[in-house]
Amino acid sequence: MRAARVHRFGAPEVIVIDELPRPQPGPGEVLVRVAVAGVGPWDEWIREGKSVVKPSLPLTLGADLSGIIEATGSGVTTLLEGDKVYGVTNPEFTGSCAEFALAKASMIARKPLSLSFSDAASAPVVAVTAWQMLFDYAEAISGRTVLIHGAAGNVGAYAVQFAAQAGLHVVATASASDAPYLQSLGAGKIIDYRTSRFEELLANVDIVLDTVGGETAKRSLQVIKPGGILVSVVPLPEFASVDLQGVRTVFFLVQVTAERLNRLTYMFDAGKLIPRVGTVLPLAQVRAAHEMLAGAPHEHGKIVLDVGEL
Repeated sequence: MRAARVHRFGAPEVIVIDELPRPQPGPGEVLVRVAVAGVGPWDEWIREGKSVVKPSLPLTLGADLSGIIEATGSGVTTLLEGDKVYGVTNPEFTGSCAEFALAKASMIARKPLSLSFSDAASAPVVAVTAWQMLFDYAEAISGRTVLIHGAAGNVGAYAVQFAAQAGLHVVATASASDAPYLQSLGAGKIIDYRTSRFEELLANVDIVLDTVGGETAKRSLQVIKPGGILVSVVPLPEFASVDLQGVRTVFFLVQVTAERLNRLTYMFDAGKLIPRVGTVLPLAQVRAAHEMLAGAPHEHGKIVLDVGEL
């Protein structure tokens, strides 16, 4: 089988397409014939050797996937051969950019009937991340105000949808060109980060969801009310380790589980969530996908790799 691999850490040029034997699922695992694999910033960090998780070399890139179960390992009772599924491979976030991928059954669920394989592969990491930010860590409830940075990004767009549907007052930072899109998802107020400083326009915010980090996270502390919280998917600088006048700060790593995926599946099939696939490339162009992560032009939405016809 073909697999996108790295044998040393570095720039996109280190990625090669290797021929590997088809793996066999162990206890608690499933073997997925991959239809589509997602590509996200965490893949870039792993390729560069800069991720919080530390998989050993050589490794197969990729975490998000959709496809069909080819075989199941011992102890797997919730999924069957032939099931159409989506989810994440393993806690190391490796292995999906291949024609066949091993995945932990506890991190895989049946694919939403309403989604294509491409839509499904685009969702697991970013949608679960947004859910955990808002509900597991910020403990958001109706009536509170949430400021979402990078709201037009892949995580941010799901966060806007979750927050709006939960009855929160949603303030989003994004470019002016993304305002109509965010309004369609439920954002009540959009601040153009290119022309305005959000800390001059806001105060007494209950929750900040940060997908940007750095100075944006630091400036956010000025607008959070005592007892409020900043939740970030970007490692927080030293300011986060000191007493911040009652403001909590959290950095976390997403935990994709079958239970959380099943919740998403219900919402997708009920028409409550809208995925956003961006550029679609074949597996052979995985280097180009990683160049897009580094800033090369690409369509808005999640980058995905079309691995095989199913």
